[in-house]
Amino acid sequence: MPLRGNMETKLLKIHESVRELRKLRSDKEKYLKLLESKLSKSYRIKDEKTKTMIRIQATILSAIREYLDSKGFVEILPPIIGPASDPGIRGARQAVIDFYGRPYKVMSSAILYKQMMATALKKIYFVSPNIRLEPLETIYTGRHLVEFFQVDIEWARATYFQVMSLAEGLLNHVIKRVTEEHQKTLEELFHRSLSIFPTPFKKYSYIEVLKILKDLGIEAKYGEEISWECEELISALHDRPFFIIDYPLGSRGFYDLEDPERPGILRDFDMLYPEGFGEAISGAEREYQYHRVAKRMLDSGEKLEEYSWYLNMLKEGIEPSAGFGIGVERLTRFICGLRAVWEARPYPKVAGLFSP
Repeated sequence: MPLRGNMETKLLKIHESVRELRKLRSDKEKYLKLLESKLSKSYRIKDEKTKTMIRIQATILSAIREYLDSKGFVEILPPIIGPASDPGIRGARQAVIDFYGRPYKVMSSAILYKQMMATALKKIYFVSPNIRLEPLETIYTGRHLVEFFQVDIEWARATYFQVMSLAEGLLNHVIKRVTEEHQKTLEELFHRSLSIFPTPFKKYSYIEVLKILKDLGIEAKYGEEISWECEELISALHDRPFFIIDYPLGSRGFYDLEDPERPGILRDFDMLYPEGFGEAISGAEREYQYHRVAKRMLDSGEKLEEYSWYLNMLKEGIEPSAGFGIGVERLTRFICGLRAVWEARPYPKVAGLFSP
């Protein structure tokens, strides 16, 4: 990505592992050979660094549950298959199975299921396996897996500012637990030192981020998702997490709430890790009225009949809610300071490469 001036020298906050990934993927042939070799033997976990990462990941999951449980959230068993799943998955395809003669989707996200659960129990979360058949080019991002785990959270009658505050507390609690239990090994094996981040995290509007990118010599098109390359770049200019809020209508899924006081603007957000690690969390307040959701579906080209159960749920009535999802492997990558998410779990699956 060409940058105005000598921006590479200004990316002072980029983590060394991210810098190493950038160097590796500059030679795509060499990068693919390295990755193929690594993934072909991913069932062999012998090195102490990988073993330690898995132990730290277990602490991360324990800390997430501990924090959410302490805030009154109830863990729900996640759906694995269903007649519809999240369509807003940034170019990835959904996996489909034959469910006794009917096509069922393997969950790409449990977002459609969270709203009724929040109506019933007010504060809920899933620790959910997701499958997304990512585009082949995502093999180079360091941030995309075909198979990954996500903690999906939903809170009835919450605002997106309330769930952003929840996300801040969640990340800091994870850091606290990990440093209490693993600080020595983090420093010795991963050369990683972490501390609690001051809150609230900085918030940029979508418009502000486009202006920052323009100042860097990059023209990002209004109305579209910010690309992973641009997210990585903006992330590399920060030494603490931050939010991007208020994306435009049409850039996100039909379930993100359009602000009734600001037509064309969504009440949604992403949280990005610092140091070049990129997107951490995506969340929003939810559309919950049948007529609004049906119109948004049609406007985005979705077929209403594929979402009949979801639309029936909206007709019956649900409470407004807000929530977010945070990827476990991306969080592990950030905590441990790893090059890529394929180092952040056993037996990783990446687009286009066959592995155990």
